Amino acid sequence: MFWDEAIETIKPAELKVLQEKRLRETVSRCANVGFYQKKFKEAGIRPSDIRTIEDLQKIPFTRKTDLRDGYPFGFLAVPLKDVVRIHTTSGTTGKPTVVGYTAGDIDTWSSLIARNLTMVGLTNDDVFQNMVNYGMFTGGLGFHYGAEKAGLTAVPSGTGNTKRQIELIQDFGVTAIHCTPSYGLHLAEAAAEMKMDLPSLRVGIFGAEPWSEKTRNELEEKLGVEAFDSYGMSELYGPGVAFECSEHNGLHIWHDSYLIEIIDPLTGESLGPGERGELVVTPLTKEAMPLLRYRTGDITMIMDDECSCGRGPKLARFTGRSDDMLVIRGINVFPSQIEHVLLSIPEVGNHYMVYVDRINHMDEMTIDVEVSRENFHGELADLKKVQNKVIKSLRDVLELRTTVHLVEPGTLPRFEGKAKRVIDRRGTD
Repeated sequence: MFWDEAIETIKPAELKVLQEKRLRETVSRCANVGFYQKKFKEAGIRPSDIRTIEDLQKIPFTRKTDLRDGYPFGFLAVPLKDVVRIHTTSGTTGKPTVVGYTAGDIDTWSSLIARNLTMVGLTNDDVFQNMVNYGMFTGGLGFHYGAEKAGLTAVPSGTGNTKRQIELIQDFGVTAIHCTPSYGLHLAEAAAEMKMDLPSLRVGIFGAEPWSEKTRNELEEKLGVEAFDSYGMSELYGPGVAFECSEHNGLHIWHDSYLIEIIDPLTGESLGPGERGELVVTPLTKEAMPLLRYRTGDITMIMDDECSCGRGPKLARFTGRSDDMLVIRGINVFPSQIEHVLLSIPEVGNHYMVYVDRINHMDEMTIDVEVSRENFHGELADLKKVQNKVIKSLRDVLELRTTVHLVEPGTLPRFEGKAKRVIDRRGTD
């Protein structure tokens, strides 16, 4: 069963028994992964030593860099023939993090998203338009399968073509949408410019990038929806890890499927409820790619107040990252990715600046890069082919449109200490 009553009715003592059973199963699956075999040996532990939730502290953390080092299939705990789908996340040097799924994983993931959709009141009477990428990004297919499992009428409209998106909402009587919050605001403005009302809309699900209460109020006012926050990451299946209920005060995690910790990102020390730090997650039901104590890099805290909806502990709104990752239109971008691309193009130099702005509610990234002295002959206009080459190379790696300006050698800032090459001018909204 996917609906939330399946977990709501479990008493705390029974939940702990279920969590520990699934933890032992997860540790057993991890024993098939070379990385964890090595980690267990280095820590002086055996899989059989992990019996309780308290034993989890004996296990070293898993980091995103570990997953990248395992490219492509080093973290699979099952033979590749048992993997029915592969998604990827962005990588810092052109190599992405690979995530595999068994048929059981797809079913479990779909069920978790279906739980979230039913939690916010969606039923088989709703028409659900999914306006996110359906490629290697997990948001598209993840929500699509979950919507179908919950019995919703799914409209897989994907990204882009805003005019067509608005027409579909109106023509199909769409009642619920899923997109990034910045695209939701862009959609509202486009609808206003087209003088098209969207009276059928009542629920908006927004995720993949941080957003504020001010943005929520604007989304609800302009789109006429009740706005819900969604959190997830591909390493933990994808979207659906945590979700707001109708109280809109924190995000619920399904505790039969995830064990969570909050740590000090600098020391790794465990923090208690009400203390803000880095979220660490151990998924309890993954088959193809189980993980132990995965450091998400996302900053939040476990809220110590009970929710009036009756569900379990919640996570506070996410406030940032413990690393230098940027989120641009829902896509994860690391500055090192940009540097790797630029350094591979001989026509441009080693000096660049990245600017991130929010223009008409959409994230825009502009990169100024110096032309190498060997290739500059006095006129930047003669280097259109080089500019196009840089744009294409960045798009191939980042899967993101960027604006590139070529500038003369020696014109960008030089840094004596640690270079600050990224200027994020978006603020909190």
